[in-house]
Amino acid sequence: MTQQVIAFQGTPGAYSDLACRNARPGWRTLPCRSFAEAMAAVHEGRAEQAMLACENSLAGRVPDIHSLLPASGLHIVGEHFQRVEHCLLVVPGTRMEQVRRIHTHPVAMDQIRVLLRDYNLTPVPEFDTAGAAELVALWKKPEEAAVASALAAELYGLEILKRNVEDAAHNTTRFYIASRQPSRPPVHTPHVMTTLIFSVRNIPGALYKVLGGFATNGVNMTRLESYMTGETFAATRFLMDVEGHPDDDRLGKALAELEFFTKSATILGVYEQSPFRHSTSPEGQDMPRSSPEDATSGSITAHV
Repeated sequence: MTQQVIAFQGTPGAYSDLACRNARPGWRTLPCRSFAEAMAAVHEGRAEQAMLACENSLAGRVPDIHSLLPASGLHIVGEHFQRVEHCLLVVPGTRMEQVRRIHTHPVAMDQIRVLLRDYNLTPVPEFDTAGAAELVALWKKPEEAAVASALAAELYGLEILKRNVEDAAHNTTRFYIASRQPSRPPVHTPHVMTTLIFSVRNIPGALYKVLGGFATNGVNMTRLESYMTGETFAATRFLMDVEGHPDDDRLGKALAELEFFTKSATILGVYEQSPFRHSTSPEGQDMPRSSPEDATSGSITAHV
C-alpha cells in the first residue's frame, strides 16, 4: 500500500513537520520551501494534503494564506493546533556556560527573550528553527546553539540542553489542512467550522450588515481578518472562521444575508473542529485569538 504524503512549508524537524506527524500519524511528510510550493505539491498529486500555518497565539496571523489558498483551488478539510515547545539544542556534551550564540527563526527569537537575557546570549536570526538546528549540527561548535523542536534534535543528532525555553506557556500555532477534494461533514455534525473569504460592496454599512447577520442568527465567529487588495486603499478582503455548517438553518440564514451585501464570497472549507478547541478552559483563555487588522466585496461561490 502506498504511503500517503502531507506537505508542509519548512525544513525537516520544523514545527509544521511536527504538526503533520501529530495530525497524520504514519504519513510521510514532504518539506517545501514555501506555502505556494506545498499547495502545488497537493495540486500536482505529489501529496494528498498540505499543512498550512494560519495563525499563532503570540505572533498573530500568518501572511499570504488569505491570497494563496483561494487561488490554489484547494479545500480546507481540517484544522490542527500545535503547541510550540522551544528546546535549546546543542552539540552533544556541551555545557550551558559554553554557549555564546543562539540561532533560530526571528519569530522564535522574540519568544525567548528571558533565555537570551539571563545567559547574556547573542541572537542570530536564521531562515527557520529546524534550519538553525541543521546548521548547529553541521558546525559542531559548543558555542553555537539552536532553539527548535525536540523533533529537530532527534533528526539532526543534537542534545536538548533545556526544554520549554519559551517565555509564554500558551504559544500555539493553528493550521489549516488542505486537500484537492472537499470533505464536508454531514449536516447536523456537532462542532463544525466553516471558513470563507469575501469582499463587501462599496456601500455605507455593508460590513456592519454582513456581521449583523451572524449575530442575529446566533452564529459564533472565531476569526475575522481584513486584507488590502488591489492598488487602492478602498479594496478590502475579509477572511472569516465561523462555527456551524452552511446547510444548518442558522448559518444558512447568516450566509444568505452575507450574499446580499458582498461583491464576492467563497467558502474555502467546511470541516470538523479540532479537539483542542474543547480541551481548554470555558473562557477559552488558552485558545489562539486573532483580531481584525489591515484588511474587498454578491453571490457565494461554493468552493466545497
